[in-house]
Amino acid sequence: MSSATAPARASSPSTTRLGGWLGRFDSPVTTYYLLVCMTVALVVFGLIMVLSASSIVSIDTTESAYSIFLSQAVFAVVGAVALAVASRVSVPIWKRLALPILAVALVLQLLVLTPMGVNVNGNQNWLRVGPVTVQPSEIIKVGLVLTGGLILAAKRKHLHSLSHVLVPYLVPIAAISIGIVVLGHDLGTVLILGAIVAGVLFAAGIPLRWFAFAGIPFAAMAIAFVVTSPNRLGRFDVWLGRDTNEFGAARQPIHGRYALADGGWFGLGLGASREKWGLLSEPHNDFIFAIIGEELGLPGTIAILLLFAGLAVACYRLVTRTSDHFVRIATAGIMTWLIIQALINIGAVIGLLPVIGVPLPLVSSGGSSLITSMFALGILLSFARAEPGCAEALSARPSALRRSLAVIPGVARSRRTRS
Repeated sequence: MSSATAPARASSPSTTRLGGWLGRFDSPVTTYYLLVCMTVALVVFGLIMVLSASSIVSIDTTESAYSIFLSQAVFAVVGAVALAVASRVSVPIWKRLALPILAVALVLQLLVLTPMGVNVNGNQNWLRVGPVTVQPSEIIKVGLVLTGGLILAAKRKHLHSLSHVLVPYLVPIAAISIGIVVLGHDLGTVLILGAIVAGVLFAAGIPLRWFAFAGIPFAAMAIAFVVTSPNRLGRFDVWLGRDTNEFGAARQPIHGRYALADGGWFGLGLGASREKWGLLSEPHNDFIFAIIGEELGLPGTIAILLLFAGLAVACYRLVTRTSDHFVRIATAGIMTWLIIQALINIGAVIGLLPVIGVPLPLVSSGGSSLITSMFALGILLSFARAEPGCAEALSARPSALRRSLAVIPGVARSRRTRS
């Protein structure tokens, strides 16, 4: 039988399912739902682990095992509201809000250097407003992302010229933003801000050779930070193995690794951590990843890594599918911010990096970090809604409430009667 008269070969069920799955992944709403799922999973995971890791510290300070967790839950609710509001803002409005957000953040950061500022472990990076303590440098991250997207997108045809790259984004905007945080001696935040600037420049298409020139003064500033601070020099001695005093500067990183070792393959069980009983400092904050490893073992730590990997995939998908240069650059900046901060935090816990003092985004205890990170993810959801066909597809799908009401006979009949 010739090939022209041969019957068409039917597709196998597995091939059909694979094609259907790939088709759904290529849907305009995939990025939106992937961002929502990763955000919800990380925030819920974080709340569970904050409850477990902070219980002993809470009892010691307030005689209640739930005080830190309840505060974090309130911050999560505020962050959810910020995320929901940000997700409904259109891209043109974000362009108009970029400079005002950065200006407000810089004014608040300057107030940190006044008597309203709060010094924690040598870092003057918090602002006390009544009973609430906020970290304005977290808002600077949002401002740098949006401002970078706005300016570099407008200058995209001139970015082959170094002068257009330097002015006005690097000088004066980024220089002033980072410089004010430098005055507060917060090295961890300075490194994250530098990573954000590098991320938006890379996404804008800046020639790679220029990163070397920009990296030299930034690296020199970071080295000056370390050599002028006995506390930071001590952390580097611990990281290099020259200081192994378990009752001194090495206590936190050593007990962090003890927690991971105790957890082994499958962990001691949720709530069963030993290190949180006063042995490990900051168990619910900077070193919450160690408690995750101790209580949930290797599966728990891998779950965190996979969730951040999923978040990176969603951001990368948004970058590659948009035709708006502002969206592309700003998304790359937010992705760099969250992923690099997560890597720095996890690297410090496992001993790959010195202890710098940055929280694990969306997971560690801390209101300013959680609310601002969720707000930034709300911006990404706004960008995802602007993807061609996404807003239409979301509005066409019945809401959860309408689906629930549809199964109630009386409501279903009344809806059909009105129609």
